[in-house]
Amino acid sequence: MNLTPMHDRVIIKPSQPEEVTKGGIIIPDTAKEKPMQGEVIAVGPGKMTEDGKLIPLTVKVGDKVLYGKYSGTEVEINGEQFLIMRESDILAIIK
Repeated sequence: MNLTPMHDRVIIKPSQPEEVTKGGIIIPDTAKEKPMQGEVIAVGPGKMTEDGKLIPLTVKVGDKVLYGKYSGTEVEINGEQFLIMRESDILAIIK
């Protein structure tokens, strides 16, 4: 992927929504919820303070994260969906 986020932004590949519930019910496309977790694909260099210091990001490439339902900006690159958002929009890192 030839996309590099700027400043304190990260690029996330959302997880695929569940096709079938645990009880075996098939979920149609129109009823699927937006995924709220994904994998960090790329990170920016960090946030610049007013005095010119660079604060590196906490998340790193490969981290599985949780984010808000309507966080970030959706983009499509080479037929794949990605989200670009600020690190502050990430709620948690899944370990």
